[in-house]
Amino acid sequence: MGIVAGLDSSPDFTRIVVCDTDTGAVLRQGYAPHPVEGRPSDVDPQAWLLSLGEAAGGGLLEGVQAIGVSAQQNALVPLDAQGNTVRPALVGGDKRAQVAAADLIDALGGREAWAQAVGCVPQAAQPVTKLRWLAKNEPENARRTAVLLQAHDWLVWQLLGRPVRRTTDRGGASGTGYWSAATGGYRPDLVELALGHQAMLPEVIGPSDAAGTTPEGLLISAGTGETMAAAFGLGIGLGDAVVSLGASGSVMAVHPEALADQSGMITSLADATGMHLPVVTTLNAVRTLRGTAELLGLADLESLSELAMKSTPGSHGLVLLPYLEGERTPNLPHTAGTIAGLRRESMKPEHLARAAFEGMLCGLADALDVLRGRGVDVRRIFLLGGAAELPAVQAAAPSLFGAQVVVPQPADYAAIGAARQAAWALGVSQGTLDPRTPPAWQGAAAQVLEPGDELAVGQAVRQQFTAVREQTHPGAFRS
Repeated sequence: MGIVAGLDSSPDFTRIVVCDTDTGAVLRQGYAPHPVEGRPSDVDPQAWLLSLGEAAGGGLLEGVQAIGVSAQQNALVPLDAQGNTVRPALVGGDKRAQVAAADLIDALGGREAWAQAVGCVPQAAQPVTKLRWLAKNEPENARRTAVLLQAHDWLVWQLLGRPVRRTTDRGGASGTGYWSAATGGYRPDLVELALGHQAMLPEVIGPSDAAGTTPEGLLISAGTGETMAAAFGLGIGLGDAVVSLGASGSVMAVHPEALADQSGMITSLADATGMHLPVVTTLNAVRTLRGTAELLGLADLESLSELAMKSTPGSHGLVLLPYLEGERTPNLPHTAGTIAGLRRESMKPEHLARAAFEGMLCGLADALDVLRGRGVDVRRIFLLGGAAELPAVQAAAPSLFGAQVVVPQPADYAAIGAARQAAWALGVSQGTLDPRTPPAWQGAAAQVLEPGDELAVGQAVRQQFTAVREQTHPGAFRS
């Protein structure tokens, strides 16, 4: 049928994949870092365009009929009435905005009011909170702000030649803090609450709709945030969850309806297909492993994994509560980590190494249980991140999660998801695909791990962890 491209503009780089529209096979790819040192909180969006141009060099996009755009979430691009940036984009988990988040929660009447309004409680990273920060700290810039875009909205708008119409998708809009996944509509009153006045917001178009066509005739699909694009690239559906192992961790699953959670543990996002994507995050995942490796004088996580495999499930009674940076799930922002079960026989490096892996995975299993407790069906778990390849993770995860674990081969799933969206919009525009059914691309190549006979052992390890958690932080999971 043809070829399409998916473009993923992450916080650090742009990656482009060119795919076959029928199968999703990656035919060629490009990469370029953003011309920005480190990870600043303020970034000129032109940096994203520069790396996009570099990544697309050498005729990479030759013959491409449609492009999908995925980009970092939570980046706020404030524009003036003429469409010029008022100031650099506010990106990332901006710690400057922590006070603004608390202000906003109080201003609307508490966490429950926000959960009911937009499915999430304001956090420092979210655009709505950055608007409040802007109004308090840069009032002149706030006054000049007339249009609000996110990274993928801005890139789509640029690719289309900066038309009058500006668009976004449900996935991107659901992370702003001023769009409700439950109602499918904006809350302009929350923009005004944060910014001090109204601003123009991009039109939310459907998952298979096109944002427009470039002057050269290239179709541009709706675009979406990186999280939604990665889920779409992996091909997850009902009954699937994704556990991402970064320094912090996240658990998300596909669900047919939006979830309002007054505790603030669940962020109710929309996905790139018309479904919903509730997300629960933990602050401590791979940082738990790195800290333990340093404590034990080990050079890398592979060495920690090798050492942990010399221990046995339950780590001889040693339990590590991995709340090293405080914790969000459960909500214990000012706590520290805990080691329990120290006995003479458990005081060996291999048992501490094993306890670090079990503690990290039990923390993520707790996050999974938050979703399961709200009726989310979880039968299969995709495990992402470099640490997913470690033998100690693969040995323990299926029994601790109580489900089949799938470890996909490393790939640019956000870029592939963006390309799949482009293929969908192209097929709909040509009348060859149903607007409600995305193209059936080949699933990710993966290793499949079953809990099997280890299930009972894993549940015993979790009970040991839960007992220590309840004793140390009684009622932590009661909202």
